[in-house]
Amino acid sequence: MKRMILLALLTAMPALAVELQIDPNHSQATFSVKHMMVTTVRGDFGKVTGTVDYQPNDPTRSRADVKIDATSVDTRNEKRDADLKSDHFFDVQKCPEITFKSNRIEKAGGDKRFKVTGDLTMHCVTKPVTLEVDGPNGPVKHPSGANVYALSATGKLNRKDFGLTWNKTLESGGVMVGDEVNLTVDMEMTESKAAASKEAKAESSTKK
Repeated sequence: MKRMILLALLTAMPALAVELQIDPNHSQATFSVKHMMVTTVRGDFGKVTGTVDYQPNDPTRSRADVKIDATSVDTRNEKRDADLKSDHFFDVQKCPEITFKSNRIEKAGGDKRFKVTGDLTMHCVTKPVTLEVDGPNGPVKHPSGANVYALSATGKLNRKDFGLTWNKTLESGGVMVGDEVNLTVDMEMTESKAAASKEAKAESSTKK
């Protein structure tokens, strides 16, 4: 009887927030931009870290704090990567980190689709940006026993809004680098040990 009452109480209570740690080994931020008006150059940032405070019962109350190492930019071209790290673009000596902190989440159709608005800081300039998010999906149990979630976020921005203004006019007309940048952030996240411990205790109490 006590177990039934406890189960009913736990069901009625809102689910606790789940603290998710972004796994840098299985996460990346990719981008694409036009080169000389006709070619698309793609690249990625291989070091993505941070946390997501996930509210399973009401994802619109969740919060994300994402950090991207600007020095990890990789377009598969060493000369171009060096230029991107210079003061022509990201100026990683002064601004080594790109961050995104959410401040509003809205449903965008479907259980797992949302519009996430937050402050993006890049090149030491902060501007509001809205991303389309699919997820979080999961949890899936990792062989280690950890609960794993994943999401994908996409968006567009104008690089000039962040002070990334370098360009070169072409003789044939047009410019060397396009202004619009397409972004995709794919993140795999693991439930923190503290959150997993609380969850295990709650499950254990229902069995008594």
